[in-house]
Amino acid sequence: MPLDPLDLLESERWLREDERQIREAVRRFVDQEVLPLVRDAWEEGRFPRRLIPRMGQLGLLGADLPEEYGGAGMEAVGYGLIMQELERADSGIRSFASVQGGLVMHAIYAYGSEEQRRRWLPPLARGEAVGCFGLTEPGAGSDPGAMRTRARRDGDGWRLNGSKMWITNAPIADVAVVWAREESEAGPGRVLGFLVERGTPGFRAEPIHHKASMRCSETGSLELQDVRVDEQARLPGAESLRAPLSCLDQARYSIAWGTVGAAAACLEEALAWAQARESFGAPIAARQMIQERLVAMASNLAEMRMTALQVGRLKEAGELDPVQISLAKRNNARKALEIARQARAILGASGISLEYASIRHMLNLETVETYEGTYEVHTLALGRTITGFNAFGR
Repeated sequence: MPLDPLDLLESERWLREDERQIREAVRRFVDQEVLPLVRDAWEEGRFPRRLIPRMGQLGLLGADLPEEYGGAGMEAVGYGLIMQELERADSGIRSFASVQGGLVMHAIYAYGSEEQRRRWLPPLARGEAVGCFGLTEPGAGSDPGAMRTRARRDGDGWRLNGSKMWITNAPIADVAVVWAREESEAGPGRVLGFLVERGTPGFRAEPIHHKASMRCSETGSLELQDVRVDEQARLPGAESLRAPLSCLDQARYSIAWGTVGAAAACLEEALAWAQARESFGAPIAARQMIQERLVAMASNLAEMRMTALQVGRLKEAGELDPVQISLAKRNNARKALEIARQARAILGASGISLEYASIRHMLNLETVETYEGTYEVHTLALGRTITGFNAFGR
């Protein structure tokens, strides 16, 4: 049989049958229910909210968490394949699922009390509630340790003050996982996590408008002005920056897989266009320059697939190092962006039309390469591991 141009290294053969079934089930959902909605939703700058309960019904939210909390108990590669297929439709769709599961639900599962798990995880898994993850601040993106949001003891509770920015799901979230540095007479202390519910006095979520990327994603800011929460709202297992950073590792793992889906969609579209489009009496796919571009795209996609699969197997074995997640996120996000740019160029003038997916993926991937750690930040993390020297500046 001829090689699949979307999988030149035949990563498919290393998937188990149950993993193929997961992928095919999500692929059908994406083809039948998601793709018909995303172009208009992206152009209009809104998330297709009717998909949320369907994603819950299909077990796509927090799928890797235990069944007793509403998850599917899925292993890492199966979970990654879900992210791959969702981002084949749009990065904003995958981002919703990975924030809901990999950030919000993971934070509650890993650092929350049993009462918090029982209260929040099942409705979040069913899509009956939406969560967001409040870490990034206007002045602290790549350096979360510089956060200015503060939590001060107030009797048997806490007072929260600060701002968060570029928070996925913020405008539609029922609960926010808010990270704040403890403030005391001795000065700034531990980094703590709190569950802040919509409607809490002093808590406000505002949408961010006029985005040229991730337009299918509901993105916003969080404002906390003297917000009082009970001690029961604090995540008892989170007492340092290590807690939110471990949650980011979950999200970065999702990106390593999701970008494979976006890149595959772009290559498939560009290849079909090049084979059908004629110029000077022949399909442009017969031209050397176009073939060079398509070969580079297919080679990069093959590398991306194998990278995602390897980090998935390491994760399943309990042997995945955070630096390997940095490598996968950095590699796959950059290569997916390169593939999307080349696809848009191959489509020529049609490449800027939303009738085709490549321009939408290209613009989304500009954000995907930046969030959850920029390309440069992950470069420094890898550089520190390779050389033994810390180049972060402190």
